[in-house]
Amino acid sequence: MADRYRPKSAIQRAREGNPSKTVIKEGVVVPRAVLSEPNWVEVFRFSRDCAVESANVRCRDVASQEWRRVVPVLEVAAGIGEVDHTTVKDLCVCVARIDQAERDLSERGLMVTAERGTVKNGAATIAAQYRTQLSRYIRELGLSPSARTAITAPEPDDYESDVWD
Repeated sequence: MADRYRPKSAIQRAREGNPSKTVIKEGVVVPRAVLSEPNWVEVFRFSRDCAVESANVRCRDVASQEWRRVVPVLEVAAGIGEVDHTTVKDLCVCVARIDQAERDLSERGLMVTAERGTVKNGAATIAAQYRTQLSRYIRELGLSPSARTAITAPEPDDYESDVWD
């Protein structure tokens, strides 16, 4: 089901028809860039607590693997630019935190014993919130099959020409 609040891309509007005959805006063209991988140590900082540090080491690894998996696809398919760096970085952080929450759920279970008895593991709530955010990033970056239909691949151009000329 289409998101009624999100405008359709110019190509999608032209393909589906424009019965209102309103002017179709092409949108903003972002200069393409090769994104450099963030320093994950700045995101998942060192900790003196061994348990926290081992979780942060794994988060760094998971985020780095996700970056290396997703960025090459986005550079070719979506023509991402430097302005998209933070969004892609946040996507990788979401994946790493979901992994961390799922590991906690696997180790401690869905229900944990607390001061007031048996309660739901907080990692379940955290994982659900990160999954909600991750689905938004997936939709925005065109990483799901349905989202890819709204994205048109950038035209192959010579790298000598400047977008702003």
